[in-house]
Amino acid sequence: MLILVTGFEPFGGESINPAWLAVERLENNFDGAEIKKLLLPVCFGAAGDAVREAILSHKPDAVIMVGQAGGRKSIAVETTAVNLDNTTCPDNAGDCPVNVRIREDGPDTLPATIPVDAACEAINALGVPAELSGGAGTYVCNHIMYCAFDTIMAEKMACRAGFIHVPYIPEQAERKNAPSMPLDDMVRALGAVVRTLIQTQSA
Repeated sequence: MLILVTGFEPFGGESINPAWLAVERLENNFDGAEIKKLLLPVCFGAAGDAVREAILSHKPDAVIMVGQAGGRKSIAVETTAVNLDNTTCPDNAGDCPVNVRIREDGPDTLPATIPVDAACEAINALGVPAELSGGAGTYVCNHIMYCAFDTIMAEKMACRAGFIHVPYIPEQAERKNAPSMPLDDMVRALGAVVRTLIQTQSA
């Protein structure tokens, strides 16, 4: 079993991104499943293209995308991607799309296909707070979710895909007076999601 796990470079003036730090620290092998890691730019077009290319090239059995959601207290297991780019905050390439559909003729929403309830329960069972989220925003995180889900659907691939949002880590939150989570807990949470995918592979 091959699982593609993606994280993002820093953005918004930050020097680190806990999403990628957590992905980097994931084990490269879980019970025989190989983990392929991919660092993505925080750029609408480039990130979407990179996810599509990685899915088509590696043909993974599952994709877990990870992003930072500063201000949240818990791990968020996202359930739905929306067909919309809309932001007032430029990406790292200076792009700032307003009310732009990701794929003009695509569905308005696409669902995650990982077992979101089981993944959320597995994270909480570790003592790490997690919740389901139906809104990943309309920034680059949502953009790659939609691109990944759309690619898998269009190619009729037997590949499950989902998105996990992580909070700030403490060193970021101290400067922003915001909630945070230890990086170790984020790594444990991602491991729980990976193991859930392995355990439900034939389900």
